[in-house]
Amino acid sequence: MKRLLSDKRILVLSTALFAASMTTASANEELQKLIDDPNQWAIQTGDYANQRYSELDQITKDNVGDLQVAWTFSTGVLRGHEGSPLVVGDVMYVHTPFPNVVYALDLNDDGKVLWKYEPKQNPDVIPVMCCDTVYRGVAYGDGKIFLHQADTTLVALDAKTGEVVWSVKNGDPSKGETNTATVMPVKDKVMVGISGGEFGVRGSMTAYNMSDGSVAWRGYSMGPDSDTLMDPEKTTHLGEPVGKDSGTATWEGDQWKIGGGTTWGWFSYDPDLNLMYYGTGNPSTWNPAQRPGDNRWSMTIFARDVDTGMAKWVYQMTPHDEWDYDGVNEMILTDQEFDGQERKLLTHFDRNGLGYTLDRESGELLVAEKYDPVVNWTTGVDMDETSDTYGRPAVVADYSTEQNGEDVNSTGICPSALGTKDQQPAAYSPKTQTFYVPTNHVCMDYEPFRVSYTAGQPYVGATLSMYPAPDSHGGMGNFIAWDNTKGEIKWSIPEKFSVWSGALATAGDVVFYGTLEGYLKAVDAETGDELYKFKTPSGIIGNVMTYSHGDKQYVAVLSGVGGWAGIGLAAGLTNPTEGLGAVGGYAALSDYTALGGSLTVFALPN
Repeated sequence: MKRLLSDKRILVLSTALFAASMTTASANEELQKLIDDPNQWAIQTGDYANQRYSELDQITKDNVGDLQVAWTFSTGVLRGHEGSPLVVGDVMYVHTPFPNVVYALDLNDDGKVLWKYEPKQNPDVIPVMCCDTVYRGVAYGDGKIFLHQADTTLVALDAKTGEVVWSVKNGDPSKGETNTATVMPVKDKVMVGISGGEFGVRGSMTAYNMSDGSVAWRGYSMGPDSDTLMDPEKTTHLGEPVGKDSGTATWEGDQWKIGGGTTWGWFSYDPDLNLMYYGTGNPSTWNPAQRPGDNRWSMTIFARDVDTGMAKWVYQMTPHDEWDYDGVNEMILTDQEFDGQERKLLTHFDRNGLGYTLDRESGELLVAEKYDPVVNWTTGVDMDETSDTYGRPAVVADYSTEQNGEDVNSTGICPSALGTKDQQPAAYSPKTQTFYVPTNHVCMDYEPFRVSYTAGQPYVGATLSMYPAPDSHGGMGNFIAWDNTKGEIKWSIPEKFSVWSGALATAGDVVFYGTLEGYLKAVDAETGDELYKFKTPSGIIGNVMTYSHGDKQYVAVLSGVGGWAGIGLAAGLTNPTEGLGAVGGYAALSDYTALGGSLTVFALPN
């Protein structure tokens, strides 16, 4: 097995992590070393590139069928469990959905609880959270555990004791501002997004100084250049300068002030370019007739300088979104050959059903193809650089939600508002040069209606119903292998329900993912052949991770059904149109799983 730490090195590493004299610069260097060490899992995404790939190879496609449950841990909380544990040295950090409890578990002592932090939050935040009370996990840096609570309080905890070092408020729940996403520590800063697009929140990305929680910069998704941190001549969109106040020019009046574009997804970082990458969500409201124009910069990939926050380039994937196709899904960074030359690539699987490949240095659009054949709202993206519509998707009139005005139901739209993939992150294996993508195979009917804005109240303006894609395998999900340079599906595994779990690829040529029924599955990285499955206590919407301890590789996953797909179970909803249309679509899920909250850890037998 490669890169297993000796007990002596683990002791040295653990001591170094918690040294009180550690400076911010050395803390950042130490975090990078942890990320580079496959025995740890020090960041939710596995690494800054969001590849979710591990070089551990004790578990292989030849022996993965022998996996056994090594140990379990109950979180004590129901509702949906997204994200994954972290492992730093000898300690595992486990989080829960609201109330966002954090546990530190001693891996040297049968998972003994070293400390527990349970924030006191006003439960009034729960009804303001769009799609379950999920949380995608804590982060580590500078000897601290960073917790971004549902009520937008960002807390820095001493990683050794659990004591609060500092805390700041990132938003205002009374206006609908909440949090479901993890944060990303980079250099001497912590990058923090915001949730609440269904409440007319204006999205932003904020960098807090890791040492004391003070604000370093904040860049909004829309607004004047001073708010979006854009240079009208230097910030580009598809190679052209964005122009003055591009974040207000395609909005009617002051609508941009309640414009959505929230930033509740995953973030990535290229240290060579000093750029971070993330996506913005849907424009507010869901009724497109009420917000004419392209609604920039919602539905957009941002590349920002981490020191200053200035945007280098942007790319808007779904101008004037009519379907709630949030663009927040992860940006996966790879260095690959494209058209005969080595390129710095960014691959993004958007909710709108298109898999994008861009040059992450320049923002050049290289590939935009459907990663589920049933996608029908667009015929594709115009790739002709000389065209006036270059980079825009061509909308099919029959599946536009404002084709006949308000209060008209548009039917048979694929994908649904859930997207062909929601936030559940894909994985990439540099060994196979392949992306492994959990997907939704779901379509919808969508009826907009006029809605007025009131701070802290839902600002949706549409009624939805969801169902499996017709004339297909009858299920609601696929797990696919994707070639990002060709824009092609290599193989696809049909699933009964959407695959709402984050994937993991390993050097053992095994790919792991979870299912909404509760199965952890392992498949062959080359062929997709199923090698192993085990049903955990509840549906899996968490992300699979791996680490090693005591010369043994472990695979771990949180189970606890919920999230948007499982909101009916999580919140006890029964009306088919509740949960923004998901309750009816996933009504059969209760036949296969029930609420829970647990961590299951797997290993090969001794």
